[in-house]
Amino acid sequence: MRRSLKRQSLVYAAAIAALALTSSVLPSASYAADWAQTAAGAAQPREGLLRTFVDAKTGKVFVQVPPAGADGVSLRVIYQASLASGLGSTSLGLDRAATGRAQLLAFRRAGKKVVIQAENPEFRANGTGELEAGAVRSSFAVSNLWSGDAIAEGPDGAALVDITSFLTQDTLDVAGRIRMRKQGVYRPAANLTYVDAPRSGVFPTNLEFEAVQTFTADDPGAEVRAIAPDARSITLTVHHSFVKLPEAGFETRRFDPRTGTSVQVPVVDFAAPLDSSIVYRLARRFRLEKTDPNAARSRVKKPIVFYVDRAAPEPIRTALVEGANWWGQAFDAAGFIDGFKVEVLPEGADPMDARYNVIFWINRQTRGWSTGQTIVDPRTGEIVRGVVQLESLRVRQDKMIFEGLLGAAGTGKGGVNDPVQIALQRIRQLGMHETGHALGFSHNFAGSTFGRASTLDYPAPLIHVKGDKLDFSDAYVKGAGAWDKFTVKWLYSQFPTGTDTAKALDGIAREVASQGMMFIADDEHPASTQWDNGADPVDGLKDTLAVRKIALSRFGLGNIAPGAPVSDLRRVFVPIYLFHRYQIDAAVKQVGGVDFSYAVNGEGREKAKVIDVAAQRRALKAVLETLDPALLDTPDDLVALLSQAASGTSDRQFEIELFDTLGGPVFDPVGVAVVASDMALRQLVEAPRLNRVQEQARRDAGQLTVSELLDALFAQVQAKPSESVRFAEIRRRQQARLIGDLVDTLGDKTLSPTVVAAIEAKLADTGKGLASGASAYDRYLARLLADGDREAMARFASDQAPAPKTPPGSPIEDCWFCAPSDQTRAAALQATEFTR
Repeated sequence: MRRSLKRQSLVYAAAIAALALTSSVLPSASYAADWAQTAAGAAQPREGLLRTFVDAKTGKVFVQVPPAGADGVSLRVIYQASLASGLGSTSLGLDRAATGRAQLLAFRRAGKKVVIQAENPEFRANGTGELEAGAVRSSFAVSNLWSGDAIAEGPDGAALVDITSFLTQDTLDVAGRIRMRKQGVYRPAANLTYVDAPRSGVFPTNLEFEAVQTFTADDPGAEVRAIAPDARSITLTVHHSFVKLPEAGFETRRFDPRTGTSVQVPVVDFAAPLDSSIVYRLARRFRLEKTDPNAARSRVKKPIVFYVDRAAPEPIRTALVEGANWWGQAFDAAGFIDGFKVEVLPEGADPMDARYNVIFWINRQTRGWSTGQTIVDPRTGEIVRGVVQLESLRVRQDKMIFEGLLGAAGTGKGGVNDPVQIALQRIRQLGMHETGHALGFSHNFAGSTFGRASTLDYPAPLIHVKGDKLDFSDAYVKGAGAWDKFTVKWLYSQFPTGTDTAKALDGIAREVASQGMMFIADDEHPASTQWDNGADPVDGLKDTLAVRKIALSRFGLGNIAPGAPVSDLRRVFVPIYLFHRYQIDAAVKQVGGVDFSYAVNGEGREKAKVIDVAAQRRALKAVLETLDPALLDTPDDLVALLSQAASGTSDRQFEIELFDTLGGPVFDPVGVAVVASDMALRQLVEAPRLNRVQEQARRDAGQLTVSELLDALFAQVQAKPSESVRFAEIRRRQQARLIGDLVDTLGDKTLSPTVVAAIEAKLADTGKGLASGASAYDRYLARLLADGDREAMARFASDQAPAPKTPPGSPIEDCWFCAPSDQTRAAALQATEFTR
């Protein structure tokens, strides 16, 4: 202990001596002058954003804070914490390069203390004097995040402070996130936490530090136990970036709801004129300036450059460079010559260094979302750094799906139908997609309805059926689409001097609307479906079913590599059998659908429109046809192949992807038919949809009614007298599942009383119709429904006909931060952007 104290005193003294030599800061009286002379050179100053002293032996970090101004603030910086090493769990989201919220930090002097304070720039009074601006600041809370005593102070007010304990605190709330997911009550372990001094970076515009943080728990959850060597102790590396505030002169851009810019910077301006809104949002964007601002096309002062992580293996690394570089086409079309570039990260460069926009290659135990994130100046919306996370298992999942559709014989052979080459096409598109988020763009899930014009949609592969063969020659778009070029033009255009910028931007937005393109990110919109294709969802469903039919007709041993365990077929089979799941989503949204937009007043699109009733009925018919037992049943030979077991240590990547079985590996063909059926049934009877159908019929007698919808559903799942026993069992299970879904819907307190009455009447009528049934099942169900006992029906739904477990479809297992909207997801993770 004495040796440690002596060492710390020597480091303090060395830092103070350097401070005195370089800044006229005098050592405090508590440190003898000969100590400084003895320790000279023990901790040499490093010049950068702040003069910094890093002692590798003690793990201490000291910074010299400038003199405080009249407001008591020594300096302000943008601060963001991120993970330099992750947990590797998809569901917990604690991945390498995951970021926390960007904050505006002030180093504030309070007597002998230095306080690190997170300021609150959302609330402001722009263009006013200090009195009004100060009143606003004092009306809203700030957050003091840390304080420490100044070790020494010079006559000009500069101070030396040890920030080690700031760097080692649980800034990212790792313990809280794990606790929220019920994976254990973890606590920071101070004795196992330290600053990784050699990983410190001191640069003119940023400081970079890393702390190795350990968390311990007595009751680790199953998710952590499946990953960590000892789940009672997990160790992560937290990276801290302190970034110089950008220079003045950045031109803010007001958010426009029509344009698809993501996770905006909110502003509440109490100095706004009474005829203006007090609340507005700023779009996020990089500073990109032409060398000749008045030229239609010009080179730029400083291009936007993204760097691909060298950890990405070939040929994926090259594919990422190619794909992300497609944004250059959009910037060029907007008049910026060489305004955007993507390169491989220079050898030896630290990817965590805030000076680099990086496309990271992320590994997890199970497949999950990729993301695009930013460090943003919260005062202006200026992006000072873009961070992309690309998940490594996604490309392997895609290859497996393509092998399920095409067979494995062509894998690695080259050509348009080689599963490897198609997967690389997808990774190029994904690289562009996620980089788009880091440039400030949001998902546009309507992109597939107007010609695959947006890389910010979630694209399904476009597969053409040619006879009995599948053609992947046009599976994914190559290059920037029309919507991509519009978003860059709107967000980044630089206009000649004297231009009315607001008017020019409005003109750009109106022009794209006149071309039939629109921005939709809301899951409730009929055009907003992920992983779908085509402007007509019913035609898209028919096309997808045709692809599925061909793939399943030849599904077998040829869909896995020679020598692979036959049990692997069970995993490959899932996405092929459920290949139509997203087109079902698209078609279902027509039923009770309302076509709305993010319109602005005076644009001509102010009124939302109910989907035409003929289109609703057509979509309902198409969706009900997917319940046909002939379409859902599995041939006996395939059942035999899918009942093979896997031996050896369990593989979580394999296990979470499978259908439930009849015990052990024994395939359950009726069970999987119910899984596929419930994808349609559950959505058709959800409370918001039934409420919309009821409301539309209330206002228009010609519209689809709830009773008509329920009649069609029960007619479809009713066993037919002429039907085989094989198909009748599937119908009965569908019928039980429909009843279970309706019972669940009845428990929704938002359900219209009129809809409640219609459901209960239909259930009672169905019970009466089954009373004379020939099977014991019919008579049992008749008694249950005739009694109208909700509790008994609820027990039936949960015990005898429980909701089936649907294997994951989107590239995720169970992710708490993957909420439907960018804004919800960002708030959940305390990040500026988390996207799929």
